Amino acid sequence: MSTIEKSVEVDVPITTAYNQWTQMESYPAFMSSVDEVKQIDDTRTHWRVNVAGVDREFDSEITDQVRDQHIAWRSIGELHHNGRVAFEEVGTDATKVTLTMEWEPEGFVEKAGDLLQIDDMTIKRDLEKFKEMIEGQGFESGAWRGEVTGGTVTDSPDNSRDVE
Repeated sequence: MSTIEKSVEVDVPITTAYNQWTQMESYPAFMSSVDEVKQIDDTRTHWRVNVAGVDREFDSEITDQVRDQHIAWRSIGELHHNGRVAFEEVGTDATKVTLTMEWEPEGFVEKAGDLLQIDDMTIKRDLEKFKEMIEGQGFESGAWRGEVTGGTVTDSPDNSRDVE
C-alpha cells in the first residue's frame, strides 16, 4: 500500500472548510484526477477518475465522519483505496486541512508514478486548488452535518446537502 499525507492551511473558518468537503460532487472542481462523483446516499458515492490516462470507476463508503473534525472513507470492490481528511482550527478564520490517502497502485504506470512521487505532487496541487476555491468563494456550496460511525449514519440533522 502507498500512503500520502499532505496539508494546506485555508483562510476560512473550520465549519466552512469541513462543509465544503461534505459536498463530494464538487471534488472535480479541485481534484485533477476526479472526473465525477455521484452521491448515492448519505454514506456511499460513485466515482469516475482518470489516473495516468486510465479511466476507472468505483464506489466508496464513508466509514467515519465527525462534523468539523474529519471524514474517512474506503473503496468498495476491487480497487483498494481509503482516505481521511482532517480539519484543525488554527485561528478564528483559518483551518488546517490534512488529507491522507492509501491505495494499492495497479499496473506499471501507477507503480512508476508512485515511485516518482507524482501522486504526492498531484495531491499537493489539489489541496492548493481547494484553498483557492474555498477562499475565492468565501463560503461553502453546501453542507451535510450528519455523523457516521462504522459506515452507519449515527446522527442525521434535519438539513439538506445544499446551502441556499
